[in-house]
Amino acid sequence: MEPSIISPTIIPTTSWCTPKRLLAIFCVINLLTYLDRGAIASNGVNGSKGTCTKGAVTCTSGTGIQGDFNLNNFEDGVLSSAFLVGIMVASPIFASLTKSVNPFRLIGVGLSVWTLATLFCGFSFDFWSISVCRMLVGVGEASFVSLAAPFIDDNAPASQKTAWLAVFYMCLPLGYATGYIYGGLVGSHFGWRYAFWIESALMLPFAISGFLMNPLELKGLVPADLIKAEVPEDKSNSTTSKAKIFDEFSRFWIDMKALLLNKVYVINVLGYIAYDFVLGAYSYWGPRAGYNIYHMTDADLVFGGIGMVCGIVGTLAGGFALDFMNNSNTLSNAFQLLSVTTLFGAAFCFGAFLCGNVNAFLALLSIGELIIFATQGPVNYVCLHCVEPSLRPLSMAMLTVAIHLFGDLPSSPLVGLLLDRTNNWRTTSLILTTILFPAAGIWFIGIFVHSVDRFEDDSENQVCTIPLLQEKTEETSTSNAQSQEC
Repeated sequence: MEPSIISPTIIPTTSWCTPKRLLAIFCVINLLTYLDRGAIASNGVNGSKGTCTKGAVTCTSGTGIQGDFNLNNFEDGVLSSAFLVGIMVASPIFASLTKSVNPFRLIGVGLSVWTLATLFCGFSFDFWSISVCRMLVGVGEASFVSLAAPFIDDNAPASQKTAWLAVFYMCLPLGYATGYIYGGLVGSHFGWRYAFWIESALMLPFAISGFLMNPLELKGLVPADLIKAEVPEDKSNSTTSKAKIFDEFSRFWIDMKALLLNKVYVINVLGYIAYDFVLGAYSYWGPRAGYNIYHMTDADLVFGGIGMVCGIVGTLAGGFALDFMNNSNTLSNAFQLLSVTTLFGAAFCFGAFLCGNVNAFLALLSIGELIIFATQGPVNYVCLHCVEPSLRPLSMAMLTVAIHLFGDLPSSPLVGLLLDRTNNWRTTSLILTTILFPAAGIWFIGIFVHSVDRFEDDSENQVCTIPLLQEKTEETSTSNAQSQEC
């Protein structure tokens, strides 16, 4: 039962954590989570299985995880996707809990699970043990991927919302690329287990800060302490707990129905599924494709460098471009940008894998990735602004579930299975790249669907807040003004 009266709440303005500092902290956390994904895909950490000549006259031992656990390509692909199972299960749970538990504290819980899970990845002893640890890594990451973007959206300047989101999502390709390089260097010099142990140590301070920092609230959500204060628990009623659970499930399905009936949201998610199917397989199999097709001995460094530069420039360019195009129909502009960039990026990437010359391949692939990464800011902007503010955590959670369940979760093992069947890296890469063209077509349809920015839709029903922690020069005047408005 929702409280009938909501007291005004003002988020503290005296905290050390300003909006820009909060963005910086979230960017570093995002970088670490994707560094982990890139590291496990690198040749230094993932390695290769042992090989024998015909008749087993001479054999070479395997390296990395694949060599130590003697994994085939399909098992190796499953390993890359194992943590996604944890994300898909935990993301909706964390999103639903935001209506009864402080979202910032949920991020702290998730990062703690992530820290412990990566630590135990380094102690795994076979395929199943490391698979379970990777699933727990996904559970830990789920809270952050569902809740970080709404916090950023709340506090970004109105004219720079997509740019701030682009800065945050720039850490995806940057983290992956850094992970390739990091995994290659650490894995080859110290062993693949150390890569996970170092990641765990780096994340530990951020996990602790999630509990020590002042808890922050999200736009559109009633603070949990107000709900508890205004709707006291009836301890004499033995059915109270069951009623609460039933209410949570009922509210979840009502929110899910609202998302599924939102045409703009569904189109955005469908396009992103096709897009992520390709990008997920690229990120995992890319370095080894370069090694096997073009005999690039430094494939980790090359693909890491391309991903880093193109990811940073492309993602930022896409965010700033949408802000520049901003008018009364920003969502339609976002779909225009998504469809055009994906179409041209797919064409360049397809042409790259047709090239026989390694230099031509790298040139076309770089251009293609630069254009493709321009989608990151716009696609998440649509996800956040086509729904009411109170639905944003669930919106991001279900986007995450969908793109992993139908995108990069099946793509890595399916590509591995196709490789086992065809034993042809070039053909497999070309087939994979063609899936980007339907993604562009789906987003093109979104241009013609009626869309409304719903960021302010339920503002009259929410707790009055200052956008997380205004700069100190505005503290006194802003606090007084908003207190009077409430």
